[in-house]
Amino acid sequence: MNSPIMIACAHGTSNTQGAAEVNALRAAIAGLRPGLDVREAYVDVQQPDLVDVVAGLPEGEAAVVVPLLLSVGYHVKVDIARAVKSRPGSAAAAPLGPDPRLAALLDQRLREAGVTDNDVIVLAAAGSSNPNAAVSVEELLGQLRELRSNRMVAAYGASAKPSVPDAVAMLREELEGGAGAGESAGAVDVGGRVVIASYLLAPGFFHDQLAKAGADVVTEPLLPSPVLAEIALDRYDAAVAKAREAAAHAPLEKAAHAPAQAPQEAPAEPAANAQQGGFFKAVRRFVTKYFPR
Repeated sequence: MNSPIMIACAHGTSNTQGAAEVNALRAAIAGLRPGLDVREAYVDVQQPDLVDVVAGLPEGEAAVVVPLLLSVGYHVKVDIARAVKSRPGSAAAAPLGPDPRLAALLDQRLREAGVTDNDVIVLAAAGSSNPNAAVSVEELLGQLRELRSNRMVAAYGASAKPSVPDAVAMLREELEGGAGAGESAGAVDVGGRVVIASYLLAPGFFHDQLAKAGADVVTEPLLPSPVLAEIALDRYDAAVAKAREAAAHAPLEKAAHAPAQAPQEAPAEPAANAQQGGFFKAVRRFVTKYFPR
């Protein structure tokens, strides 16, 4: 059975280490699923561009674009959706986050940085103009709160508020007993530190900005970690299953919405009917090949 091609699509970065770690993530995905065709693509900064990768797919081959991104945002809703729409037989998977495994990985990074219960934490995400991105980050923050008792807030590098520097300043004031301190702020203990938990995939522009935000500690990004490859494959499998289910239901929906048979005095149009029948046969052949039951 041929599996659909996976297009592992990242944002792109000019940071050499960040680019290397994303490439290593693709290699880890391929290592976990021998025989799966995993292809490289980006929505910004780096090449090959996602649009070109999708356009260059072999004729008749199915593909699933897996966003190597942590939340829904412009790149998922517009760039990736547009590329998938341009290619029949392709589909888009969900981004990597939110996911409880990412919360556990963030908790691991905080422990590696020596964060204690007295510290306060800014969960720093890249940010997006799409409000669904903030919803995803808040969901992840809720998952992290199940693992840690620290006072925590979410903040963003761009396009959403609060900004990371503003969140750091607010928590710093709380620690120093300022206007924001007290029960309504979470009753944090004076004497802790302000920590930025980097909710970013790899080193790059946004991670570099975190060091300038005024925190006492900044954790390392999520990569490298085998968890990301496992999540990416889960997203791929879910998209394949969804496409298979949609393809299986398509003939039933067509039959349910088919018009009543025309009366005998209105002759059928055999050429049009034959053309339509050929189209659905082609669809069934495609489904059988790439999304077998």
